Amino acid sequence: MSEYIHIGKIVAAHGLTGHIILEHALGTPIHFKGIDAIFIEKNAASFIPYFIQSASAKTDSLTHLQVEGITTREACSILIGKKVWLPEAEFQLLVDKSSPLSLLGYMVVEKGVELGKIQEVIEQPHQLMVTILYKGNEAYIPLHEESLKGVDHAKKQVQVALPDGLLDLYTETDEAL
Repeated sequence: MSEYIHIGKIVAAHGLTGHIILEHALGTPIHFKGIDAIFIEKNAASFIPYFIQSASAKTDSLTHLQVEGITTREACSILIGKKVWLPEAEFQLLVDKSSPLSLLGYMVVEKGVELGKIQEVIEQPHQLMVTILYKGNEAYIPLHEESLKGVDHAKKQVQVALPDGLLDLYTETDEAL
């Protein structure tokens, strides 16, 4: 089964004929050329495909979409606020390589040791945070000028130098607390 990547959410209806506005973090205007469907989250880990009839990029982060089966403003209301996902292969076709979201799936490496693959990218005002699965626990890794040592797109790796003890926070047992 292919992996799905969260790209954004439906933020509003547009007009009276069922157009929806997708706010995304792909880092470039997106027209969804060659993409048949988006997947909208019904509930956790349950996606419904919506086939794209038309798409028009309005900004680097907003795209107006018309999807099959949604033909009125009222019908849009069930989609507003829902997360939108794409299969990983289609995500890779659309994401701008300079967008932080392009780091999804990259391996975080410190001093030659693989720590875990990036599961989520969280943009904050002064830094990026990424989440990885580290020794069975979700760990938050800050990426800023002091901790980020480099990105190797060919190897799909992010080189970091983390503060001492940061990873210990995610491996302590309940007994130690």
